[in-house]
Amino acid sequence: MSSELFPTELSPQDQPLAARMAPKVLEDFAGQEHLVGPGKMLRRLVESGRLSSALFYGPPGTGKTAMARLVAGLSKAVTVELNAVIAGVAELKKVLETAKFDRAAKGQRTLLLLDEIHHFNRTQQDTLLPAVERGEVILVGLTTENPSFYVNAALLSRFTAFEFKPLTESDLAAILDRAVSDENLGLGASKLSLDAAAREHLLRMSSGDARRLLNALELAALSTPPGKGGKRSITLAVAEESIQKRAIRYDKKSDDHYDHISAFIKSLRGSDPDAALYWMAKMLVAGEDPRFIARRLLIAASEDVGNADFRALLVAQAAFNAVEVLGMPEARIPLAQAAVFVATAPKSNASYLAIGQAMKEASDGPGREVPNHLRDANLDAETRGHGKGYQYPHDFPGHWVKQSYMPDPMTFYKPSDQGDEKRIAEFLKRLKAGR
Repeated sequence: MSSELFPTELSPQDQPLAARMAPKVLEDFAGQEHLVGPGKMLRRLVESGRLSSALFYGPPGTGKTAMARLVAGLSKAVTVELNAVIAGVAELKKVLETAKFDRAAKGQRTLLLLDEIHHFNRTQQDTLLPAVERGEVILVGLTTENPSFYVNAALLSRFTAFEFKPLTESDLAAILDRAVSDENLGLGASKLSLDAAAREHLLRMSSGDARRLLNALELAALSTPPGKGGKRSITLAVAEESIQKRAIRYDKKSDDHYDHISAFIKSLRGSDPDAALYWMAKMLVAGEDPRFIARRLLIAASEDVGNADFRALLVAQAAFNAVEVLGMPEARIPLAQAAVFVATAPKSNASYLAIGQAMKEASDGPGREVPNHLRDANLDAETRGHGKGYQYPHDFPGHWVKQSYMPDPMTFYKPSDQGDEKRIAEFLKRLKAGR
C-alpha cells in the first residue's frame, strides 16, 4: 500500500521515460555494486525485507529514489512518500500520528520515504526522532547533500547511511540499452537506433546521471520523425541537441566544493599542470569564486614550492591581485598562469614543515627567553645591558659572524635539494662549517 502527498493518476505511458524505466527488481538495478553487489549489505537487507531506517545520499540520477521504491515494493509496511521541499511540520505530524496508531492498533508498520531531507530544518528533523526511535516508522531519507552537514547528528545516528556514487558509462550503457529495447515501458516500439557517435555522446555528457541520460534519449526519440519502415535513427547532431551541455555537478556548500579544491591542490603539488587546469576550470565554470582559488594558489605556492622557487609566491600574489582587479572572465588568465607556474616549479615543503616544528617547540618545548645581546637596545642598553655583546654581521668579512641567536638551539629548517633550496642548503652548510 502506498500513498503520496500529491498522488498522480498518470498511466505509465504518460510518465517520463526516466520514471517508466525505474527498476522494479534488483536485477534491473544498474550500478552501485558496492551497495547491491552479491553479498553486499544493502542487497541483503532489501532481499530480506528487513531494512531499518536508512539514508541514501549521493548525486542526482544515481538510483536513490529507485532503490527506495524497490525497498517499499518488497516491504509489508504502509508506504508514504513526502518531499521535504513542500511538506511542512503539520503534514509530517499527521503522517507520524497515523503511523503510531497503525502500529499500536493493527501492528502495521509505516515506511516513510522522505525525499530531499536536507531541506528540513532542525525543528522538522527533530519531529522525526521519537517515531524513528520507537520504531513507529521506518524512515528512508534521500538527499543529494553530505548528510554530515545537513542532517542532525541525533537523527543521523539512528540511520544506516548508504552513499550512492555517479554511475559509470558502463552502468549508463546498460540503462540506455534497456530503455531502447523495452517495448512495454521503454522505446522499443519506436524502433529506435543510435549512431555509435550519438550513443557515445549521450553516455559521456550524462555525467553519471541516469535521469539526465533518459530524458535526453526520450527528447531525441520524440524529436526524430520515423523514416523508412518506421525506424527512428538518432544521429550525433540530434544527440548533441538533446543534451546540449554537460551538467557540472558542483555545489559550493557541499562535498563537491572541498573535493574539487582538494584535487586542484594535489594536482599542483604533484606537478601536473593539465590536471590542475582542469579542476580549476571546472570550478570556475560551475561558478566558484575566483578569489577562493587565488587564495589556495597562494597557500600552495608557499607550502609546496616554498624556497625551491621563491618566484611562485610572487606569481601567485600577482594573480591574486589581478583577480581582485579584473573579475571573471578575464581573471581566469592570470589564475591559469599562476597554476601552471606553481605546478611546474620545483617542490619543497621544508618551510612548511619548519614552521610546524617551530610552533610545536614554542608551545610544548622548554621556555626560552630572548638573550640580552639580542634584546632591543634603544631604551635599556645602559641600565639593563640590552644589546650588550651583539656583533653586527655587516662589520665582518662575508657579512657573517658566528654567534648564538637562540638558547638551546634546534634545527627546524632543513632545505631540500630542489631548485633554489639546493643553493640555500650549500650556503647554510658553509656557515655551519665557519666559512
